[in-house]
Amino acid sequence: MRRITTLRAGLSVLLLLGSWASASALPASAADAPARSTEAPASPGLLSAMQRDLGLTRDQAEARLAAEKTATAVERKARDAAGSAYAGSWFDADKGRLTVAVTRAAPADAVRATGATVRLVRHDARRLDAAKKRIDGLSAPAGVGSWHVDPKANKVVVNVVAAHRDDNDVRAFLARAREAGPVTVRQAPAAPRTFAAGTVGGDPYYTGNVRCSIGFSVHGGFVTAGHCGRPSAAVYGWDRSYIGNFQGSSFPGDDYAWVNVGSGWWTVPVVLGWGTVPDQLVRGSAEAPVGASVCRSGSTTRWHCGTVLAKNETVNYSQGAVHQMTKTSVCAEPGDSGGSFISGDQAQGVTSGGWGNCGSGGQTWHQPVNEILNRYGLRLHTA
Repeated sequence: MRRITTLRAGLSVLLLLGSWASASALPASAADAPARSTEAPASPGLLSAMQRDLGLTRDQAEARLAAEKTATAVERKARDAAGSAYAGSWFDADKGRLTVAVTRAAPADAVRATGATVRLVRHDARRLDAAKKRIDGLSAPAGVGSWHVDPKANKVVVNVVAAHRDDNDVRAFLARAREAGPVTVRQAPAAPRTFAAGTVGGDPYYTGNVRCSIGFSVHGGFVTAGHCGRPSAAVYGWDRSYIGNFQGSSFPGDDYAWVNVGSGWWTVPVVLGWGTVPDQLVRGSAEAPVGASVCRSGSTTRWHCGTVLAKNETVNYSQGAVHQMTKTSVCAEPGDSGGSFISGDQAQGVTSGGWGNCGSGGQTWHQPVNEILNRYGLRLHTA
């Protein structure tokens, strides 16, 4: 269905045959599936993008992916070891290890035994999450871009658009936010926006006059961003042939959707390289920690990489707030909405919105893929 080389076409056929052969055995839930081992840490294209966007050598990119995979596996064990003293965690790229914040020294040795480093802080995760939840209940003005729990700062970070930091309604919001719990304020250079676009050429999918990007294949369809279309809306491929319809969609509040696939289209467990880098196989959906590298594929700007900056962030779009988002340092542009965020060979989420562009840089949020799978009872199509 896409303009691909003979080599890529052959790969797609092999993947398709593999899916038929295993159709009788349903895979485990993607939310519970652990990362699967593979000889290569990532495709050459993904490694090249990491080198370009993160300033790494190939050896450094491969080493980082290996360290991040270990940190992802350690995170759950370390959280269990910390117990009620747990205050968040993040991947430390300089040390190549997971750091876990705790409010008491007692569980530190048990946390270290999992392979993580430890930092002693004041506020536990429950208090910080409760503060963020109370802020979620406030009505945010346009000058407030987003807010999230930052485990490094051990506070709820509220991001204010620089041009609006002195607005009366922003000051009033911040005063109420500080009443909710430990809060710190940071400046953002621009307000977040979604990355849908009008009809243009390329390799997108279309609904009405909106162009977006496919996220990840699931059994029976694909997941994407909710702001790209409403339930029952028809979806057409890059060649304008009919694919299917939005079966479920939520925006704002959430920003996720899924589309059924039929009419001669099929699904394969790959993230496309758009003809410039090799396609990346998807082997699972183990969630990467804060600080880990992540790459994005979209129909406008193709491959770009960065790092995970925050999780469970509330983003205040002009259409309304969206919750439980992951913030990254990856750039994006209109038309990239719905596209794939991937860390190594693990699906992370679908592109929602952000600020900036891929010429001068910016930040982009994604809706975590496991939340989408669980919401609609879908199963990720994996290699």
